[in-house]
Amino acid sequence: MIRKRLPLLTALLALSLTMSSRAQNLPSPREHFGFNIGDDYQLANYTQTEAYFKKLAASDRSKLVDIGMTEEGRHQYMLIVTSPENHKKLDRYKEISQKLARAEGISEEQARALAAEGKAVVWIDGGLHATETVGTHQLIETMWQLVSRKDPETLRILDNVIILFVHANPDGQELVSNWYMRESDPKKRSLENLPRLYEKYAGHDNNRDFFMMNLKESQNMGRQLFVEWIPQIMYNHHQRGPAGSVLAGPPYRDPFNYVFDPMMITGIDAVGAAMYNRLNAENKPGFTRLNGASFSTWYNGGLRTTTHFHNMIGLLTEIIGGPTPEEVPLVPQRLIPNGNTPYPVTPQKWHYKQSIDYSLSLNYSVLDYAARHHDELLYNIYHMGKNSIDRGSSDYWTLSPKRVEAINQAYQADQRKTAGANGGANSGASDPFGWSGRSSGVPVKYFDQVLKDPATRDPRGFIIPADQADFPTAVKFINALIKTGIQIHQATAEFTVNGKKYPAGSYVVKTAQAFRPHVIDMFEPQDHPNDFQYQGGPPIRPYDAAGWTLAYQMGVQVDRVLEGFDGPFKALPYGELQSPQGTVDASASGGYVLTSRSNNSFIAVNDLIASGVDVYRLPKGAAGQNSVEAGAFFVPAGSKAKAALDKAAKELGVRVTGLSKKPAGLTKVSPMRIALWDSYGGSMPSGWVRWMMEQYHFPMKVVYAQDIDAGDLRKKFDVIVFVTRAIPAVSSGAPRPGGGEGEFGFGREPKTEEIPAEFRPWMGRITADKSIPQLKKFMEEGGNVVTIGSSTNLAYHLGLPVRNALVEMTNTGQERPLPAEKYYIPGSILRVTLDSTQHATWGMATQSDVYFDASPVFNLAPDAVAKGDLKPLAWFATNKPLRSGWAWGQAYLQNGVTAFEAKVGNGKLLAFGPEITFRAQSHNTFKLLFNQLLATGTAQ
Repeated sequence: MIRKRLPLLTALLALSLTMSSRAQNLPSPREHFGFNIGDDYQLANYTQTEAYFKKLAASDRSKLVDIGMTEEGRHQYMLIVTSPENHKKLDRYKEISQKLARAEGISEEQARALAAEGKAVVWIDGGLHATETVGTHQLIETMWQLVSRKDPETLRILDNVIILFVHANPDGQELVSNWYMRESDPKKRSLENLPRLYEKYAGHDNNRDFFMMNLKESQNMGRQLFVEWIPQIMYNHHQRGPAGSVLAGPPYRDPFNYVFDPMMITGIDAVGAAMYNRLNAENKPGFTRLNGASFSTWYNGGLRTTTHFHNMIGLLTEIIGGPTPEEVPLVPQRLIPNGNTPYPVTPQKWHYKQSIDYSLSLNYSVLDYAARHHDELLYNIYHMGKNSIDRGSSDYWTLSPKRVEAINQAYQADQRKTAGANGGANSGASDPFGWSGRSSGVPVKYFDQVLKDPATRDPRGFIIPADQADFPTAVKFINALIKTGIQIHQATAEFTVNGKKYPAGSYVVKTAQAFRPHVIDMFEPQDHPNDFQYQGGPPIRPYDAAGWTLAYQMGVQVDRVLEGFDGPFKALPYGELQSPQGTVDASASGGYVLTSRSNNSFIAVNDLIASGVDVYRLPKGAAGQNSVEAGAFFVPAGSKAKAALDKAAKELGVRVTGLSKKPAGLTKVSPMRIALWDSYGGSMPSGWVRWMMEQYHFPMKVVYAQDIDAGDLRKKFDVIVFVTRAIPAVSSGAPRPGGGEGEFGFGREPKTEEIPAEFRPWMGRITADKSIPQLKKFMEEGGNVVTIGSSTNLAYHLGLPVRNALVEMTNTGQERPLPAEKYYIPGSILRVTLDSTQHATWGMATQSDVYFDASPVFNLAPDAVAKGDLKPLAWFATNKPLRSGWAWGQAYLQNGVTAFEAKVGNGKLLAFGPEITFRAQSHNTFKLLFNQLLATGTAQ
């Protein structure tokens, strides 16, 4: 027997030695890249990094996973690092992580048993913002350390933690590193003046895409975060920290979003303490937190912040440093230790290696915390999920500023009544709000009156009817939820809730689920507090948007249901995307109608025209057909049209109705030669519109300032689109070229000789002396110009009879913009009234939600409107148009025009003040652009 076993033992020994040799022979970064990670003036590109990931995958501590392709066609990788023993049970640990995060049908005892069995899952990413080069390089160094080190801390981490190392932007690293390293002289290397966006469409806005997930990279990462692994901690590396500090990190400043479970917030506090304590112990000063920086946890949509709405401890650090040495500046007020910055840094020369070392310490602090508290982290995410399920299963009222203010108002109203009854004497408490600390406060009955009012409780669920006009867009909304791990149900048959019938195929989203915070956030309005530096002082700007409710942005018809309900519902598998099912009326003898209310109709129309099928619009609808709205599309009957429409119904979900005869008053649709403005460095708003035009099949050409200035525009184009920040203000000069990455301080305006010849045609800016005359001539000759956001400044350059509606008169009789103390609206959703009979607004509801970000508002000259030279398209009909977010002084908006059309010679200017294409999220207002991109002739 012993003799028979010898060959087997010899083989096992040889295999063991081979595996040991394999692990020991992994190349260090220096051996692979030719330099140490953190060496000054050295960056690795993605081609080199990808090759290194594949070498590290040879370790028995690692597994390389291809999570998908990028927008530019590169592979995006995730390296899973843990102990060899854990790798053998990786699927089981993933299953445990999913079960505890979703908290479905699991008792507390079962959850504790799973938490004891499982391993903490920690996500660490890098490189999302590619010019923040510390992110990708700390990722490389941390991977190497964890697959090669054998110290007790590393081994404890590997035994108890599964680390997901994720490269967040391969395309960006390739662009940025190659740009920096193009100079042979290290002292000439610079990250400044990149020629284009470092994410193909979104640039810096790639970190604003994680509740929408338009981009391939977002989709790849979102699936791992919200469907596959659902980590308990995710760590998102960024740059740069506030001047005078080294880095900003957790915990973060108020306000945090009111839908969060408090354990998520205190979980951030706990991990944050481990992070800055470790830095302090290692004599690494300069960590600032809380009000020491601008970062908060209010906003959804960021790679880190969307995880907060999924009960994950989402971490962000913003660190200084880069391959070119720099100085830590002297900021005297940051030198005094305080609660924000307990250990200040002093001015000094800062090298890249210091940033890498700090990042490595931060990563190890997070991983060490996770190793020591792995069972607690697993149980806590279950506990938060269970809390969410319980809240969605019972009557619950989310606390918010509006509800607290309602308590105050109810109390004060009663106090005034009591005072009146007593002849003016106030019988109430002298300190009703407890400012002195001595008051007994407001009587509890006011809490009960407001926060136990059945009519104001949170909904138990939402129904998205399948018979709404733009159901394909509603399905896109559902898919956005599915991509973020939300449980969706679909009706298998007709059902009734609260007396209303809903067709089969309708979707149901119940709030009794673990990720309830995200569900509430996507359907319900955000109630941002009035946040000022001091009473009567200027507002504190939110880190990003104040309101973004996705159902509002997308114009989805939703019914809120306050009571528990059920029906013939099937639960959809997590992560399984939906496709709308369209129909074509086969009995149509005269022709086919596509509603202009559906965005996907524009894809179908563009495809029909491209295939040679005639398409018309119905400016006044169809006589005797109430369901056919003004602006609907008509396609004459024919076999080619039928085949194309069958394909559109199947692939796009469009519902094609039929007419027995060809209607009167048709106008033929023809494609337009579309130009879309962009600039050197890349404009993010322009990139998003480019993405939209590709999705909706509008052919277009990107143009730059030099193309505009060259003239002869009418010979080349029919319509030119200028996104926000393209057209300068009349009095303040032009903005930085790009208006995208440049706004984040990534470089000065370059000199021509500094830029490679291939990119020089992109340089320049829109100017009053060269560009505006050419645009005016273009319109006079019959061209159309579409302006969005601040680019509506073009109206002032042209001298049109419009004025800024948001101004006041000073004591000296001078007009000035309203000060922020009186009027302030950061990114929020407001409701406008539209004239939907106009060509520009066809397909829009007369009351619609728009994304508004300090957007322009106008007063139009009455005589110009009377003559038809100006047409108001959208305006604020009330003094309270706020739907979601924060609007201080919103009463100033009443009667202000927010979109108009103006005649300019034989052409026209379309001015849309709101951000109608905002981050490719605001589907509700896409039609305001799309209508301008299809030409229509005279009525037939």
